[in-house]
Amino acid sequence: MKSIDKYLFQAMDNYPYCLEETIESLDYALSYDDKNTTALCLYARIQAEQLFHYEEAKNYYQQALGININAIEVYPFYIQTLLWNEDFEEAATLIDFALTVKGINKVEILMKKIQFLEIKREFKAIKKILKELQLLVVSNEYTYYLEETKKRINEKLALLKPKKKKGKKSKKDKKKKGC
Repeated sequence: MKSIDKYLFQAMDNYPYCLEETIESLDYALSYDDKNTTALCLYARIQAEQLFHYEEAKNYYQQALGININAIEVYPFYIQTLLWNEDFEEAATLIDFALTVKGINKVEILMKKIQFLEIKREFKAIKKILKELQLLVVSNEYTYYLEETKKRINEKLALLKPKKKKGKKSKKDKKKKGC
């Protein structure tokens, strides 16, 4: 095992519970290889998830993908950061591209697409993706997510349906019913 791997494993093991040790391990890892996409991705996650520095996080993600466009570990976290930062066009483009990357977890990327569409209130498009996801899923790992997402989307659609007005019945309606 290379020394960099030791430090990467320490950083991944410590994140997010011990940030100081995570940073220290990442610094050691990047001193061995400053182009390590996993280390850059974890630095970006710290910037986005812990410090809410989305632009800084985006820089780390872009740097990682600039080194290796096939760094599949980067895409889900980068997309999430774009959604948090309300960079919706950029997120949509990245989602579409990520789905073409060989070896990527398409289920995870489609889950991000659902999140994006939910923010945009495109609920009918979500229903299509949920059907596609059900066909893609090959384990029960995502079953809870699928079920809860369906419930949430159906509830939102119900909220958007126009409510029927309860008005007074006319005299003719009352006579027809025998009242």
